[in-house]
Amino acid sequence: MDQSRAPVLEALSAFRRRGDIVYGPPGHKQGRGADPRVADLVGLDVFRSDVLLLNGLDDRRESTGVLDRAQELMADAVGADRAFFSTCGSSLSVKTAMLSVAGPGEKLLISRNAHKSVIAAVVINGVEPVWVHPKFDAARHLAHPPEPDDVRRKLAEHPDAKGMLLITPTDWGSCGDIQGTARVCHEAGVPLIVDEAWGAHLPFHPDLPAWGMDHGADLVVTSVHKMGGAIEQSSVFHLQYDRISPEVLKQREDLLGTTSASSLVYATLDGWRRQMAEHGHDLLGTALHRAERVRKAVAALPGLRPMGREIVDEGLAADLDPLKIVIDVRELGISGMQAAEWLRDHRHVDLGSSDTCRVTASLTHADDDRTEEVLLAALRALTDHAGALERRPAVDLPAPSALELEQAMLPRDAFFAPAEHVPAERAAGRVAAETLSPYPPGVPAIAPGEVITDEVLAYLRSGVDHGVLVPDAADPTLRTLRVVAR
Repeated sequence: MDQSRAPVLEALSAFRRRGDIVYGPPGHKQGRGADPRVADLVGLDVFRSDVLLLNGLDDRRESTGVLDRAQELMADAVGADRAFFSTCGSSLSVKTAMLSVAGPGEKLLISRNAHKSVIAAVVINGVEPVWVHPKFDAARHLAHPPEPDDVRRKLAEHPDAKGMLLITPTDWGSCGDIQGTARVCHEAGVPLIVDEAWGAHLPFHPDLPAWGMDHGADLVVTSVHKMGGAIEQSSVFHLQYDRISPEVLKQREDLLGTTSASSLVYATLDGWRRQMAEHGHDLLGTALHRAERVRKAVAALPGLRPMGREIVDEGLAADLDPLKIVIDVRELGISGMQAAEWLRDHRHVDLGSSDTCRVTASLTHADDDRTEEVLLAALRALTDHAGALERRPAVDLPAPSALELEQAMLPRDAFFAPAEHVPAERAAGRVAAETLSPYPPGVPAIAPGEVITDEVLAYLRSGVDHGVLVPDAADPTLRTLRVVAR
C-alpha cells in the first residue's frame, strides 16, 4: 500500500480548504465560539481540527471510508491482518480485547502485574481471572512478565480458560517471551492477547524487542501516545489469525467506546503511522544510539544504577526496551518518588515513572541533543544534592511471595458486594472490596476479592507514610479499608 498517504489528514485538510459551516457538534464550531483565552494557550488550530467523522471528515451517504482506509494502512505498516483505531486510550482498549475473548463467568489467564485498568475490566466483564504471577526480581523489587512455562501450568490447571492476557513491555521496559507464550496458547487452542501499551514503536526497528504481531500474538493493543507520536488517548487494536473474530472485536468496542470519537486522535494516529512507515527506521535508530549514550553516562554517576540487559542475562526477562532508562536511586539514600519530586521542583524535569526504588525516563524519536543534555545535567545535580534531601520513613518492601494473595471471591462479586470500612489494624484476613494501586505505575497490590494480609498492608501503609499515592482507595490515607461485609 502507499504509505505516503494519510486519509484522515487528507480529509481534514480538504474540510478546512472547503470552509464548511457545520450545524452540528462540536458546539465551538471549529473555534468560532472558543474562549480566546483558551485558544491563546492551546492554539486555535486545535479547535479548527476538531471535526466529526461523519458529515464532517467523511460523508455518511457516500460512505467514503476515510477511517477504513487509514486503518488498512496501519495494518499494512505493522504486518497485522486488521487494525482498529480507538480514541479512548488503551485502558478501554484492553477492556474491549478481554471482552472479545471471554465473557461473564468465563475464565481468562491474566498476568498479575497488570495495570489497574485490567482489574477494572475483570470487574466490568464479570470474567473469572486465573492469575499468572510474574517473575519477581527480589534484588530490584520488580515484576517481569511471566514465562511460557507459567502459562502452560495454568492452562493445564484450567483447561476451560478462553485465552491469555500478557503484559509486555512492562512500565519498566522488561519484555516477555511473546513467541513462546503464543505457542503455548495455540497448542491449547486459545488466543493470546498482548497488552503492548508501551510498545507502539516496536514494529519499526529491528533492534527493538519483539513486536507481538511478528511473534504469534492474536490481538495486540498499543498506546501510541506513550512511545509514539500521537496525542493522548490514541490507541490501536491489531488483529491477526482467526481465533478472535474482527466482527466480535468491533462490536465489543462499539459497546464500550465513545460515539463522539476525536478527529484529533484519528488524525495524529494516521500521521504517526505515515511518519514511522517513511522515516521510522532512521528516527528510531537515532533514538537507540542516544539511549545507549544516556545509559552509559548515567552508569558513570555516583549512586545511580541504570537497568540494562543484565536482566536478560540473568534469565529474568526475555528482552529489554533500551529506550526505557530505568535508574535505581537507592544508593543515594532516597526513594524514586523523592528523586522525581526533586527533579521536578528544582530542575523542571518531569520523569515518566517512579516508585520506592527507581525512576524512569522514556526516550523516543522526539528527543534531541538538548533534551539529552537536560536529562543528564539534572541527574548530575540530583547526585550532588541527594544528601541534603529529607530522609523519609522507609517503605516496608514485602518478599515476592507475599504479593501473591489468595483470591477468595470473584473480583466482580467482591466489588459489588455489601461492604464496610474497617480500621487498617483489623483488615488482615478480610476480603478486599476495592482496588489498591500504588501510583505510578498503577499495578494493584490488592484487587477486589483478594484476602488482605499483614505483609501487604505494611507495604501499602508504609508507602503512604513515605509519600506513595494510592488514588483508587476509598480512603487514600489507608487508615481504613473497604472490605466485603460479613
